[in-house]
Amino acid sequence: MLHELSIRDFAIIEQVHLTFSEGFHVLTGETGAGKSILFDALSLIVGGRGSADFVRHGAKKAEVEALFELTEDHRALIELKKLGLSLEDGCLVIRREVTQQGKSTCRINGQLVTLAMLRQAGEYLLDIHGQHEHQSLMRTEEHLSWLDAYGGPSLSEALNKYKKSFEKYQEVTRRLTTLDQSEKEIAQRIDLLTFQRDEIAAARLEAGEEEALFQEQNRLAHAEHLTHRSASAFELLYGEEQGGERLNRAVRDLEEVVRFDESLQEVLELVQSAYYQVEEAARQLGRYQDELEFDPVRLSEVNDRLTEIEQLKRKYGDTVEEIIAHGNEAATELEGLEHSDQVKQELMEQQASLLTILEEEAASLTQLRKKAAITLELRVEEELVDLNMKGTRIQVAFHDQVSNNGLRYTATGDDYVEFLIAPNPGEPPRPLAKIASGGELSRIMLALKTIFSDLDGINTLIFDEIDTGVSGRAAQAIAEKITRLGRNRQVLCVTHLPQVACMADIHFQISKETLEEKTRTRVKMLTEEGRVMELARMLGGVEVTKTTQTHALEMLQLAEKTKENM
Repeated sequence: MLHELSIRDFAIIEQVHLTFSEGFHVLTGETGAGKSILFDALSLIVGGRGSADFVRHGAKKAEVEALFELTEDHRALIELKKLGLSLEDGCLVIRREVTQQGKSTCRINGQLVTLAMLRQAGEYLLDIHGQHEHQSLMRTEEHLSWLDAYGGPSLSEALNKYKKSFEKYQEVTRRLTTLDQSEKEIAQRIDLLTFQRDEIAAARLEAGEEEALFQEQNRLAHAEHLTHRSASAFELLYGEEQGGERLNRAVRDLEEVVRFDESLQEVLELVQSAYYQVEEAARQLGRYQDELEFDPVRLSEVNDRLTEIEQLKRKYGDTVEEIIAHGNEAATELEGLEHSDQVKQELMEQQASLLTILEEEAASLTQLRKKAAITLELRVEEELVDLNMKGTRIQVAFHDQVSNNGLRYTATGDDYVEFLIAPNPGEPPRPLAKIASGGELSRIMLALKTIFSDLDGINTLIFDEIDTGVSGRAAQAIAEKITRLGRNRQVLCVTHLPQVACMADIHFQISKETLEEKTRTRVKMLTEEGRVMELARMLGGVEVTKTTQTHALEMLQLAEKTKENM
């Protein structure tokens, strides 16, 4: 459940803090007061795209913060825990900031998250129905997704299985298309790959070779200097009357002292250790000098080899390892092209096999969809009875899918689904997009939202003018339907209809004021007296009269009785 919402410097909202509870909340106000802006802010909370246009004029950034109280088994918490976020006591604080430059940041319980992570959890927190979302019912291409969403786990599993087979089919088809290129292009590709493979193979590169060559190059190029310096060090350590001999004499002297005074035993051991270390260092220096030699021929060979590697790096990769990998890839592709006839035959067999699988899985998918369509039709018609559309028939019509490439199968199967409606008894069903009025679309969308709220587990439903295009008894039916939804879920609804507003459990009024040449949006929770005045305004317009106030009070009293009898 959404518990608190704080908004700062968002569009024309300077600062707003709202507290919500369970049940049906309504938000009313004059046109342009900023009602829909609240829903833009909530859209940000669940992963909507940020924009610099959201930042209030003169402010550096817009800020939106929401507090949710969720049960421990809530799907959003489960998804966030999968992402490694630490959550406590079922409380979820989401914060979005959008700067003047359009840069957006997201935080969940203080932890910085990506927009994708926020969306992954956000889809289980709020179900937002915008002013024009009912127009999606006019887009026939979206009807299939509605049906699939209703189909439940079995249909979802079948669809995922089909999609994997379709992806394999597409990949095999893509490879076949590549092989069907002109013989000239294939021949040119073979020549190029053969050259690359042979050039890299001829170089006989080894991983780590370049680093070893650089080290050898340094030794060879500075052999004379290295010889001189190492010899000098050797002489200082091991020469006559130098470090080693002096330490040796010190050891003998200390050994004689310790015979009579053991207090210097530790000093003796330290000097002995130093002597042994100097001797070992001298031996290693000696071996190093023996190995050093000035070899111009070998230096030239090393330089040539490094030049060769550098030339290959310019063509095939930044490292020796990348060059070797490129050679292996070229050899693999070349082998495939040189045996293209055999590969093509194998791919054609795979394609035919996958097509058979697609046919079977698509048929199974269609069967599950038709089964789901029957129950969806009944459910929608039942909901429409409550919405003053008794006798309306809904039909989910199935057509064969048609694609541009001649293949009837697409990523969603071979079904093309269209919602049909017969508003009046005795009339044949016709496309929803062609004959449904705005009021009918609003009620059908509300019916679908009611049905899907039982399936998706989202506890907070948000409607932004769901009642567009309705009035009279239809408006009352919508109000009662939303009220019933509010019994088991949290519902937030923006409306211009007093029939809807009077049924709410909590009523917020949104107003706009101008102070010091700045426009601000204000939001306040109305008392009973305030609700009467707001409903009177909605009934009578600008002028509130005693008659409209009386009518508003009667509406509230009737609404309470209606809710008691539900």
